Amino acid sequence: MINSKSIREASDVIKNGGLVAFPTETVYGLGANALDPIAVAKIFAVKERPSFDPLIVHIADIADIKRLTKSEDPRVYALAQKFWPGPLTIVLPKSDIVPDIVTSGLPTVGIRMPNNNIALELIKLSGCPISAPSANKFGRISPTRAEHVKKQLPEVDCVLDGGPASVGIESTVITLDSMGFIILREGFITASDLLKVLPASLSTEAEHAPASPGLLKSHYSPLKPIYIEGRSNNLPDISRAGYLSFNGQFPNGFKKVDFLSKSSDLKDAAVNLFGALHRMEDDSDIDFIVSQPVPEEGIGRAIMDRLTKAAYQYSEKPDKHKKI
Repeated sequence: MINSKSIREASDVIKNGGLVAFPTETVYGLGANALDPIAVAKIFAVKERPSFDPLIVHIADIADIKRLTKSEDPRVYALAQKFWPGPLTIVLPKSDIVPDIVTSGLPTVGIRMPNNNIALELIKLSGCPISAPSANKFGRISPTRAEHVKKQLPEVDCVLDGGPASVGIESTVITLDSMGFIILREGFITASDLLKVLPASLSTEAEHAPASPGLLKSHYSPLKPIYIEGRSNNLPDISRAGYLSFNGQFPNGFKKVDFLSKSSDLKDAAVNLFGALHRMEDDSDIDFIVSQPVPEEGIGRAIMDRLTKAAYQYSEKPDKHKKI
């Protein structure tokens, strides 16, 4: 059980240049002092993360925006008032105190305030903003429980177990231009949510894509092959396959089923996605995974983004498989 003493001890690890895995409302993060380039380098090493993929910086006080960025855009504070603490990352021009390793050499930095009391207390007690990507090996399934972290990153100095993540998928990442917002990475905060505060820009995501993590074609992948139902003409023999159901149905022929949702609820699917993938990955009775797609609307866009990237490395190999 997490208590104040545990969080204080974890903050000492951060202060001493170590790594702490901690819960947020989205997924578990692997944190280090964002202003210490040597500590941040440990994140890249432990995750086996390429240096070109920037990190998000987590804060506990809106006043830190002025320290970390050169932006004086009042729209940032309008967004923060509406969505922080919460699963929204805003990419802004970085200040000189942010090490280049955090931003992969880019002139911008992604900032968010997590909606999780353990995370906020850790940041406050550490006395510094915390850089934290998801606490998993690069390209693998994101962790929504402490045991997911321990499975992939047993060498981490400290893991704070705050129970399951309440949102279950990574934050929405946006940037701003003179016209409005551009979504760089889909997440729990949708375009419809953002439009209540700001107009959307006419610019395209591709013009800004390097500024955000999670944009490679292959990402979030289990160690077993995964396919999206209806997107592959041929599949292996499904008698040893696991099926991820969105509408509560259990198609014939599959070894096991796990439920993203039993009632076609997109929020349930977001919360359950990574946990279901972890269970399928760990199940010795299952050789590969087939997921039912979800509607690409609202949060469904973020869910399908994760599923499509998880399945990407298997989507171009239909030969040698039996059609079903």
